[in-house]
Amino acid sequence: MRRFEGYAVMVTGAARGIGAATARRFAAEGARVAVTDVDPREAEKAVAGIREQGGAARAFTCDVGSRDSVEAAVAATVEEFGRLDVLVNNAYACAPDAALFEDEPDEVWARDLDITLTGAYRCCRAALPHLVASGRGAIVSVGSVNGLQDYGNHAYSAAKAGLGSLTRTLAGHAGPRGVRVNLVAPGTVRTPAWSGRDAALDAVSGLYPLGRVGEPEDIAAAVTFLASSDAAWITGVTLPVDGGLTSTNRGFRAQLQ
Repeated sequence: MRRFEGYAVMVTGAARGIGAATARRFAAEGARVAVTDVDPREAEKAVAGIREQGGAARAFTCDVGSRDSVEAAVAATVEEFGRLDVLVNNAYACAPDAALFEDEPDEVWARDLDITLTGAYRCCRAALPHLVASGRGAIVSVGSVNGLQDYGNHAYSAAKAGLGSLTRTLAGHAGPRGVRVNLVAPGTVRTPAWSGRDAALDAVSGLYPLGRVGEPEDIAAAVTFLASSDAAWITGVTLPVDGGLTSTNRGFRAQLQ
């Protein structure tokens, strides 16, 4: 299936994990992909993997915390590929919570919101004129179940909830201009962020109705669906991709048995 022949796609935070899997999936379906990340060496490794599989990709440095960096990455993508059809906002920051909420430093709160929420805003702002010009533009942001329910991480969760709100408001603004805007909300996904914590992943697997945590490819499949013409009449939605986690409370149910 080659749903993205002739498309140019930009993915942020694409060097590892969900971002890298998403870039691979777009490339496998025919897109030319801008693999952007704050770590240029890792971005180049991701591009090499895509090219080994016959895909088309270029690596660009992009710090979503900097307006100049974002605008330069978008401009470089358009210069390289001649257009931009899809933006995937995947970059994020997530710092551990302090033991007590009142001990949370301002700097931690500010960074999580700046990278996760304001970073996506910067990317949408820079990309939108090009997405409008493409005639088939789409934005897909990677949120989290943390933006829907309580799973800890105050600042990160607030930022992901804000990303869901931005998705809705931007969908209303951009829809008449021909651009769709949607969000996927993953549950626990086996990414490098969980490196060395296999026991924790095994422990939470039983909380998922489908009996496992997610893989990056699970999220990539949902992102590419929402970006494709298969979702041509879908905009402004938050799609949980969470193995059923937010549909039920298995821990509560187990206590009643």
